[in-house]
Amino acid sequence: MASFSFGSGNAAKLLRIPVYAAGRIGTLLVPRGSRWVFGCGAGIGDGALALQRLARTEGHDTLWLTASEREEQDAEALGIRTARKGSLRGWWETARAGVLVVTHGLGDVNRYAVAGAFVVQLWHGIPLKRIGLDSPATTQVPQVPGAALLQRLVAVLYRAAAQRIRVLPAASHRSRGRLESAFGLGDERIVVTGEPRVDVLSAGPQAERRAAASRLLADTVGALPDGARVALYAPTWRDGAADPAVPTAEEWVRIIRLLEERNAVLLIRSHPLGEGGYTPPLPSRRVRLLGSSDLPDVTPALAAVDVLITDYSSLAFDVGLLAMPVLFLAPDAAEYARTRGFYGRFEDVAGGDAAVDWDELGTQLDRLLTDEEAFTARSDRSATLSAEMHAYRDGRNTRRVYQAIRARGIPAPKGAS
Repeated sequence: MASFSFGSGNAAKLLRIPVYAAGRIGTLLVPRGSRWVFGCGAGIGDGALALQRLARTEGHDTLWLTASEREEQDAEALGIRTARKGSLRGWWETARAGVLVVTHGLGDVNRYAVAGAFVVQLWHGIPLKRIGLDSPATTQVPQVPGAALLQRLVAVLYRAAAQRIRVLPAASHRSRGRLESAFGLGDERIVVTGEPRVDVLSAGPQAERRAAASRLLADTVGALPDGARVALYAPTWRDGAADPAVPTAEEWVRIIRLLEERNAVLLIRSHPLGEGGYTPPLPSRRVRLLGSSDLPDVTPALAAVDVLITDYSSLAFDVGLLAMPVLFLAPDAAEYARTRGFYGRFEDVAGGDAAVDWDELGTQLDRLLTDEEAFTARSDRSATLSAEMHAYRDGRNTRRVYQAIRARGIPAPKGAS
């Protein structure tokens, strides 16, 4: 069962309107300084971490707002100063910040103290499924009397919140159009710089990237069988609905048998907003769980993966930077297109052979692991798709974003040359 839905989240926001109003009054009284304050809905990672490291290197005063003890521990291990975003200090640090950097939404920092800040929204993936104002899911509310009016109010509030964004990086001009529509922003705020979160997939020699990713995977899920190929399954969130692709007990048996026969390991990464029932009925070293609680940011580990399996995740665009083959498992593609919608056609991304169940997916995976020509063809298709969506692959996206922020009036730190 899913742990979060837009409907419940929007209802909670509407109930907190008086708190937002009080916070707005507070920000009118508190002067903003020069500190850069960071937050990320997925934990200590993503593009926010890449930009925080660069800003700190450039001499800026930085602080990370956390939501849990785990995030505090992760930040401490990286030498990052923190405060709890929901605390009084979290409100104060957000209200005093000169620059706020988020990846998911304004709730990545203290949402009641954002007004008046220079907001950088890094987002967390190239949209394939419709997001923001383009998706009916965004304005969902519980089915109560006056629901239609409440939905319109949510849309107004969402658009108003998006107008606080001053810089939103896009991976390419194609991606920029989707972000403009989803956030209701003009193109002067959306800059084609590439996304900081994927710099780790392009920077440095390929062998070094794979070695670092392999160490990260081993530290997270344990040592893998010698010579094993690695497949990563990353289903996306169903907006609060159940995931239709959870394997049955019989399908698990066939999945594990295939992994044993082909000396492969399947890593399962459920979406952090949902609870997937992806634990096999019997333990197997061939299936490892790689949830966000185990590894908040999966991107640095991708170079150690051989095959991606997904449905509508933006990872399908990202792994093409590594020329990684992608298999699609989408039993609800038609329904998802009707209720959530895609940018363009799903078939233009997935091709015409997206699997509808695990048996069909297993046949495709078996061929990839045994047929070098099939593996190469899928790799080439993945690289081509990525080239259409990523304008840069030089590992300097973070630097371009930083320059875009500075070009919009954010000064260099005191004492910098």
